[in-house]
Amino acid sequence: MDPVTALVVLGAIVLVAVAIGIVLRRRDGRVRATPAAEAATPASLDLPESAFGAHATLVQFSTEYCTRCPATRRVLGGIARERDGVAHVDVDLTRRPDLTRRFGVLQTPTTLIVDASGAVRARIGGAPRPHDVARELDRLLEDAHA
Repeated sequence: MDPVTALVVLGAIVLVAVAIGIVLRRRDGRVRATPAAEAATPASLDLPESAFGAHATLVQFSTEYCTRCPATRRVLGGIARERDGVAHVDVDLTRRPDLTRRFGVLQTPTTLIVDASGAVRARIGGAPRPHDVARELDRLLEDAHA
């Protein structure tokens, strides 16, 4: 292969890799709707009933070696403390790997926004954006009070 063709091929590979990286970065931390059948309850996570909030719960799945999980824990804990009836629980998948498959966790942190009945209303893969979590929670709490 001549040098010019090799450079064109190399440039094309770099452009494709950059495009894939941009798409993945933009999807990271975004709130996504979940199937209505998905549910998370204290019993399904081996947690006491008191761990969940009266109106909503932020369920964070993390691991011991997750570098973004401590910051996510602080953000979600702060958001939960700002709203009555909202709780934040952190589930360590290192100790409970069976939950990875059950809840379809592909990366950590992963956050589920769960309503009072245990229905998962939204899922966030990666570090969540605080304003997105707050907006989704406000929507969920508004629906609960309507």
